[in-house]
Amino acid sequence: MGTTLFLGSALAFSIVLLIVFFKKKRVKSIENTIFAFTAIVNLVALIIELTLQIIVLKTPISEFQTSGLIDYWARLYLVIMIMWFTIFTIYTVEISFTHNLKINTIIFSTIFVISSILAFSLPINKYNNGIIMYTYGPATDVLKAIGIISMLFWLICLFANFKEIKNKKYYPVIFITIFLLISSIIQIYRPEILLITVIGTLTTYIMYFTIENPDLRLINELNIAKDQADKANMAKTEFLSNMSHEIRTPLNAIMGFGSILMEHKDLSDEVKEDINNIISASDNLLEIVNGILDISKIEANKLEIIDSEYEPKQIFNDLVKMSEVKLDAMNKPIKFKYFFDETIPPVLYGDHGRVKQIILNLLTNAIKYTNKGWIEFKVSCINKSNVTRLIISVEDTGIGIKEDKINKLFNKFERLEVEKNTTVEGTGLGLAITKKLVELMNGKIVVQSKFGEGSKFSVSLDQRIVKDKEELEKTNVIELDNIEFNGKKVLVVDDNIVNLKVAGRLLEKYKVDITESSSGKDALEKIKSDKFDLILLDDMMPGMSGTETLIEMKKDKSFKTPVIALTANAINGMKEKYLSAGFDDYIPKPIDRLELEKKLEKFLGGN
Repeated sequence: MGTTLFLGSALAFSIVLLIVFFKKKRVKSIENTIFAFTAIVNLVALIIELTLQIIVLKTPISEFQTSGLIDYWARLYLVIMIMWFTIFTIYTVEISFTHNLKINTIIFSTIFVISSILAFSLPINKYNNGIIMYTYGPATDVLKAIGIISMLFWLICLFANFKEIKNKKYYPVIFITIFLLISSIIQIYRPEILLITVIGTLTTYIMYFTIENPDLRLINELNIAKDQADKANMAKTEFLSNMSHEIRTPLNAIMGFGSILMEHKDLSDEVKEDINNIISASDNLLEIVNGILDISKIEANKLEIIDSEYEPKQIFNDLVKMSEVKLDAMNKPIKFKYFFDETIPPVLYGDHGRVKQIILNLLTNAIKYTNKGWIEFKVSCINKSNVTRLIISVEDTGIGIKEDKINKLFNKFERLEVEKNTTVEGTGLGLAITKKLVELMNGKIVVQSKFGEGSKFSVSLDQRIVKDKEELEKTNVIELDNIEFNGKKVLVVDDNIVNLKVAGRLLEKYKVDITESSSGKDALEKIKSDKFDLILLDDMMPGMSGTETLIEMKKDKSFKTPVIALTANAINGMKEKYLSAGFDDYIPKPIDRLELEKKLEKFLGGN
């Protein structure tokens, strides 16, 4: 009776486990499938064993030996236990050596069929003295042989994968091997104690709560999917970064030679217009490259906010100049108005590059979609303690936005009223990036628009006030016709011959003595034989990179020449990276003439 209650309790636990398992959403896997079969076979084994016990209790001892029903159920129990060992062995092989379930199933199914035939055909002996009942003989020996062989096989798997035993998948294997060995010893002395099936129940519980719990597996699968997505994003970002570099290199030549050609005074208006179109198209391509790169970094959560001290009014003035140049290039009859609050602190602390990018995107958007009337760029502020809230607005009399389309305005690659604005260039990334940047800087962006009349974009950003500083180092741009650096020697190092020509032609205007070098190794030789006032050094060069070249230069304690990183590796954060590597400054490609002037003025001093 005690045995019956023991088996009944195990049966109840097994049923509850299966109900919970099949009710939950599961991740499909080989281990998951094998676990389901193991749990079901164990349940069937418990039912057969419990039924056999009930039949034995109701059968008189005098009829016990001749009962064909007991004989049948006993053999059926042997077969189901052989099946359980077979399935668990397949599981052990799957987690240890191979993941070819089809081949493993065929091999072990063949062993199971042969063993089952032997268990049903060989003689079986029964013992019952009214207190103790068990079976023995050749049929029972088949199950014992399968059990011993299986356990030896599991031990081999464990030893073969000893370093991976910490893996949770091996917990059930370790548990059942230990407890089957213990139960085998117990049953040698007390054959009436039925432990194997109950141990199978405990094993399925351990499997459920360690490796096959649907919740745990879903979490694990989600973590794997997240890791894969992160790796994919990293690969995409790296690819786009490399592509950005490759695209910027020829763009440097196009934009550089374009700006040089524009300085010729004997050009016809038609030629000037063609050159202007080339520069404008290059600007658009550069904007697309930057936009795609920023979006990829935002999606990969790799876009960083890098704070430093800056002069806000200098940035606002630069943006005004850039906008006026764009409007002139597009020949649009638009009045450009601007106003900057006098109470804006002279020096702030924040990511001035991102502040500039946010405003530039809004101004560019206004210029694209405004064909007549005016554009107003306005910055006011609210100062409180050591923080200023910049309130930036860009208002225009452009095409406006329909009320039902405003929600789509900040979606990636979303361009509203495309069919009506086929001549307007762009990818629809600018505003999506702007919103993300504003959010990253804990700011807010608001859109007000009336279709056909115009739009107003307002951004609020909190920036820290840098006290006791009236201004930073002067970097105001001097007019092109007035800036010269007579007699100053500049070494330009770049592995790309066209880029060397671009840099050389851009520098000619400033009356400097230019020396060209096409490799880091050659540059090291040149600084040994000559003294330079400034070095423009490309970073991504074959053989020896610019950073490696700089390290070699600085091994000479007497080397004091300022070195500027001149590179197409222009993603956000690169300036800080190059400065920390020992460069004195950084100029991204394509080379901006105004940016170049600032650096020349800073390191050479104008005449």
